[in-house]
Amino acid sequence: MTDRSGAANTEPLVQILDDDGVLLEGVEAPNLPDADLVALFDTMVLTRAMDDRMMRLQRQGRLGFYMKSLGEEATHLAVYALREDDWVLPSYREQGAWFWRGYKVSTFVDQMHGNERDPIKGRQMPVHHSAAELNMVSISSPVGTQIPQAVGIAMAMQLAKTDRVALTYFGEGTSSSGDFHVAMNLAGVRKAPVIFFCRNNGWAISVPRSKQSAGASFASRAAGYGMPGVRVDGNDLLAIIQVTREAVARARRGDGPTLIEAVTYRIEGHSSSDDPSVYRDAAEPEAWKKRDPLDRFRNYLTQKGLMTPGLEAQMETKHHDAITAAIAACDHTAAPPVEDLFDEVFEQLPWHLVEQRAQLLAYPRVRSPHKH
Repeated sequence: MTDRSGAANTEPLVQILDDDGVLLEGVEAPNLPDADLVALFDTMVLTRAMDDRMMRLQRQGRLGFYMKSLGEEATHLAVYALREDDWVLPSYREQGAWFWRGYKVSTFVDQMHGNERDPIKGRQMPVHHSAAELNMVSISSPVGTQIPQAVGIAMAMQLAKTDRVALTYFGEGTSSSGDFHVAMNLAGVRKAPVIFFCRNNGWAISVPRSKQSAGASFASRAAGYGMPGVRVDGNDLLAIIQVTREAVARARRGDGPTLIEAVTYRIEGHSSSDDPSVYRDAAEPEAWKKRDPLDRFRNYLTQKGLMTPGLEAQMETKHHDAITAAIAACDHTAAPPVEDLFDEVFEQLPWHLVEQRAQLLAYPRVRSPHKH
């Protein structure tokens, strides 16, 4: 495989399926129940359907912002290797991880609109979810924030003498941040039960991988922090599950952290605010579409007799209907009450905020549904 500069990378890359979804010679697939294999594909289908619909809403002016994950959906499902009581600290491009952990379509759409049913009450920008009940930590825009947080959570579970682990996602551009360094160093020293999942999609917004690091890979950085580093084909779902399972088992045994570099590709822009055509050769994403993770996994399931065009069509219809219903409900849902600005910040509201809230509520106001 080559990196985004076109240079050959000879470092080992864990793969189980070829680009056509066929098991590589001499390689054994991880043992997963058939029902789970189908459910994993279903989650990828939902993720792609949600991305398509939300981006359309954004382009219509009905949402302020969105971030698609086209071509990266397999990386989201590293969470399959976790238990429900483990913690996930995501970046802002892991929609499938949320759905796999139980985040509802309606809740996802409510958060996008910031309405009164939004669990965060409109306080975060779109695509910045939070679900403590699912052990999913709130997404932060500043890149790398979640990495030291993951180490802190992992160390807390270690001190409590549990075998629970934390998994944190981030892009390869984030590995240039100070947060990455301090978190990796502390995790290595303390043998914290944490998995660092680096999604190497080739671009840190407009900065190519070749201008981010002179190293042969991002996984090779792990050696400097006293932990193993693994490169995996980020479009091969089975390979991702296998290496993440191994990292989780290592962490549960008390053997410390692992850095996983999932080599994938961002087919479209960084976000709805980004135009990749100004900095990227148009031929590059076209080449990567041939490695589409959904196509690869669909072909694998078809060979096993677990997937048919009819079943996939049923999945698409189910998700389309659920998303459509959630959007329609948002059209008739009010914004959060203005007094929510003061709630759930302090256990006891300070006197000056009590005064400010009273002053705000004294103003004439009209509470109305969202208008599009």
